[in-house]
Amino acid sequence: MITAVFDTKPYDREHLQPAAASSGIELRWLEFRLTQESAPAARGAEAVCVFVNDQLDRVCLAALAALGVKLVALRCTGFNHVDLAAAKELKLTVTRVPVYSPYAVAEHAVALLLTLNRKTHRAYNRVREQNFALSGLVGFDLHGKTAGIVGTGKIGRIVAQILRGFGMKVLAYDPFPNREWAAAQGVEYADASSVLGLSHVVSLHVPLTPETRHLIRQETLDLMQPGAILLNVSRGALIDTTALIEALKSGRLGGVALDVYEEEEGIFFEDLSGQVLQDDELARLLTFPNVLITSHQAFLTREALSDIARTTVANLAALAAGQPYLEGSELG
Repeated sequence: MITAVFDTKPYDREHLQPAAASSGIELRWLEFRLTQESAPAARGAEAVCVFVNDQLDRVCLAALAALGVKLVALRCTGFNHVDLAAAKELKLTVTRVPVYSPYAVAEHAVALLLTLNRKTHRAYNRVREQNFALSGLVGFDLHGKTAGIVGTGKIGRIVAQILRGFGMKVLAYDPFPNREWAAAQGVEYADASSVLGLSHVVSLHVPLTPETRHLIRQETLDLMQPGAILLNVSRGALIDTTALIEALKSGRLGGVALDVYEEEEGIFFEDLSGQVLQDDELARLLTFPNVLITSHQAFLTREALSDIARTTVANLAALAAGQPYLEGSELG
């Protein structure tokens, strides 16, 4: 069975190829993203394998269905970029990777926090230029401070537990609180306003839905403590970038660390070092000394990539064998 694998990078091949080696699945590697314009590249394939910035709107899905594609296998957890209603109408099955190493993402969130707070990235660059001065590198102790966790799924819970290990008080907000876990970990649930208003560090761990889009906007930024640090390793559109820039310009926020960005499609995962960045808001964010951005790499550990490859290939093999897809992976 042929599978067209779009938007591939070397690390995708390194993990997907061994996973597929004994499955009878032929992977056709395509380095460009899947869009309605590039969909014809899937001709002859029964399945396509895609990532977070591929554009699976109705027009693209219709083009895939017309080519005989039966399965859209997402090698990611989020699926807000897929028109599931259109897929259902077109009789296209959509699967995802419901779970991969939550430690990968949680640990990256904490790495961003430590780097931003203690200005490790700036110190590293200084020392390489033989500048050993410490001015401008002052951070603060996490111990004794309050962290706010918005969303206590697997990743949010792990971040909370790590920060508890630093001696932080942890407040959490979730519309479906896990009180047994909270009691065991010394975490206190509170309403969203209290979590934002009482926390020195706020970390976002919720999916992107119509309800959570621009969860962080002017009104919610105004609730945050002056000097607070905001972390986002979930989905870029949880934050209204325009409002975020205004909060940074006013000096209200102490720092922002992002692994995702609202308009990252076509920018993140690409080498644009020889080009002029066309996204004015991202360019503005990069000018702030208290902003740290990584390009959607929180998932990028050997363990997470292996998990993603195993689940993705298992679903492709299920299509080939006419068997059920992995539990929890089928959407729609």
